[in-house]
Amino acid sequence: MLKLRQIVKISQYSQCFLSRLGAYGLALLVSLFMTLPAMSAPGDPMLKFRHGTSKILLELYTSQGCSSCPSADALLPTFIAQEDIIALSMSVDYWDYLGWRDTFGHAKFTKRQHSYARQFRVGHVYTPQVVVDGLSHHNGADESAIQEMIEKRRAARAKNPPVDLGVGSKDGTLIITVGDMQNKRPQKKATLWMALVSKKESVEIRRGENRGKLLTYHNVVRNLTPIGHWNGEKMTVKLPKKHISQGNIDGCVILLQDGDGGPIVAAVEMNDW
Repeated sequence: MLKLRQIVKISQYSQCFLSRLGAYGLALLVSLFMTLPAMSAPGDPMLKFRHGTSKILLELYTSQGCSSCPSADALLPTFIAQEDIIALSMSVDYWDYLGWRDTFGHAKFTKRQHSYARQFRVGHVYTPQVVVDGLSHHNGADESAIQEMIEKRRAARAKNPPVDLGVGSKDGTLIITVGDMQNKRPQKKATLWMALVSKKESVEIRRGENRGKLLTYHNVVRNLTPIGHWNGEKMTVKLPKKHISQGNIDGCVILLQDGDGGPIVAAVEMNDW
């Protein structure tokens, strides 16, 4: 069973989550307080679960209004194809003034990128930018440099495996479980994020620097919402899928992150939405 203080903290985040998604309060809060019975029950055909398969997270910060971004957008599938990588596209909104309002852009992605800039002490944000596991960054169109960052993370993870994080669904409910760190603790209280993802989107750009181009985007994050805090102890969160599903959503990614813009503790994806 969840401790009372954990339930209160999850409740606070679920209320914030609900305010962004709509008025589904009672159903979601009741679901969040439930514990997870028979989580790893073998042979249960109703349970689709990804357990202990945390991957390296690659975040591409891009913009439809940036002339340097299409090459990075086209490169992203190269990393998506690697089995131990989750590669996401997040569109920022600070280039909208150039004449084209990014159809996927959102201030929350810009805010997240600024959080990384503070962590990396670079003093500015730019596109295209790739961030790997919240620890390193580089030009999003530089394939060799990005691959080098990935290889370093693979080596580091081999020595220090990530926290056990799982996401699955049963009877129309999305289920997220977080393991414990035993004798370890995160440097800061970790944030549990849920990203709703559209696998592929094509956009005809009519104005701005990319005017006249038909651009294709992969693993587009359409919504990114904090759904809880984690202090190093085991935790389970449940969300009714019908209240978070959208017509253009193909799957979700669950991120466990140190603080709200620090290193990624663990990341898992669920594509069979």
